[in-house]
Amino acid sequence: MFEQTFKNIDDIFHKDAGCSSELDYTEQCSWLLFLKYLDDLEYEKSLEAELMGKEYNYIIDEAHRWGTWAAPKDASGNFDHNNALTGDDLIDYVDQELFPYLKAFKKSADGPQTIEYKIGEIFGEIKNKIQSGYSLRDALEKVDELRFRSQEEKHELSHLYETRIKNMGNAGRNGGEYYTPRPLIRAMIDVVQPQIGETIYDGAAGSAGFLCEAYDYLRQGGREQKKLSTSDLKTLQESTFYAKEKKSLAYVIAIMNMILHGIEAPNVIHTNTLGENLQDITPGKQHDVILANPPFGGKERKEVQQNFPIKTGETAFLFLQHFIKTLKPGGRAAIVIKNTFLSNTDNAAVALRKELLENCNLHTVLDCPAKTFLGAGVKTVVLFFTKGEPTQKIWYYQLDPGRSLGKTNPLNDNDLKEFIELQKTFADSAKSWSIPAPTNPVRPELDEGLDLSVKNPNGGEEVALREPSEIIAEIIALDKESEAILENIQELL
Repeated sequence: MFEQTFKNIDDIFHKDAGCSSELDYTEQCSWLLFLKYLDDLEYEKSLEAELMGKEYNYIIDEAHRWGTWAAPKDASGNFDHNNALTGDDLIDYVDQELFPYLKAFKKSADGPQTIEYKIGEIFGEIKNKIQSGYSLRDALEKVDELRFRSQEEKHELSHLYETRIKNMGNAGRNGGEYYTPRPLIRAMIDVVQPQIGETIYDGAAGSAGFLCEAYDYLRQGGREQKKLSTSDLKTLQESTFYAKEKKSLAYVIAIMNMILHGIEAPNVIHTNTLGENLQDITPGKQHDVILANPPFGGKERKEVQQNFPIKTGETAFLFLQHFIKTLKPGGRAAIVIKNTFLSNTDNAAVALRKELLENCNLHTVLDCPAKTFLGAGVKTVVLFFTKGEPTQKIWYYQLDPGRSLGKTNPLNDNDLKEFIELQKTFADSAKSWSIPAPTNPVRPELDEGLDLSVKNPNGGEEVALREPSEIIAEIIALDKESEAILENIQELL
């Protein structure tokens, strides 16, 4: 229904000097979609109020509503080109009036969980990058064709937006930062099995893929697919999903993604999660379920490291400490982390593994194949654990889809079916096995270094071999890149 509209919007951005990549396309599309969504939401609420004989108080003043500046209509309901701002006038209005007006909502809002606060946060962080007022006018007309009024329309828009996020992740080297493959997320949720009434948290939200998939899972009644009550739906909307995100662009995308999936005022906080001292995480701040793919490879400053008992510059290790502390006793977690965490011999890695094994039941380790995360050059595992009881036994599963993964051949749900089925009973197979925990007195010889690395006793470790054509294509691409760099240097000389 709306796929062509999205393509047309991308074409407009592609021709504008201010938008240079998929990241820019998604960012600029996000604020336009948000304002169109907000306008449709206010329209629905005004109709509901009218039916009940009440007056609806609009959030946005009439002068700054979508129908006034973005898509004015004539008496027949058709687009009114005579009264529509365009060119420099449109850019001046957006940059000098609209954005400052919307940014001010953050100060006047009643609290951070309100839609008013989200408006202020978004427009305090994002900037209009579209340079041509004519391009912006064309984009506005296309966005105005989209509708957020029926569940079918919202579902299609959420699907198209997810595709944008995926493309944005593929656009650079930091693909894993923006996009965790949805089949992997769904498998993680299937193992953890969140329930309505539990709180679900992601302290490194990115595009909020984990929370969106968890919402879809619960909205459809979970594994049992039970029918939800009005009270259940209210709980899902208001007091189930919680997230934090440090980066401005990811924060905006997370808000928009959750809105499109059906959560009207997402509980996403724009903050550096690691800036919070672990001692300040009280029981009231803990959650039942944690699903996350924290950034790995980053380095945190010394003052941030002081918030943690195990000092390390590795971002992922700090996040894992945060997640263990933030989990309620008896709570369940599924966390993506690079596979070297299982075997690193540095003091921080060993201490963190000891903490995990002694205070949590690390019952499952899913070993992911190379290129599960496009754009990320490291192999990863998923740690599944329950807080409050020591680890006795760890069940491993070595995921092998039988092919080399890539952009045109990504992970799919079928690849993870066997894992989900075998994990229910921790069954042994050619790809799965169990070991006693290194801290278990049955195997004291494993205690040294607490090595948890993936070592399949059924067939050794898999060596991922790339196709010759893939290697040749990469060599050609690198040669072209080197040639371009040398040409630039020659021009400078």
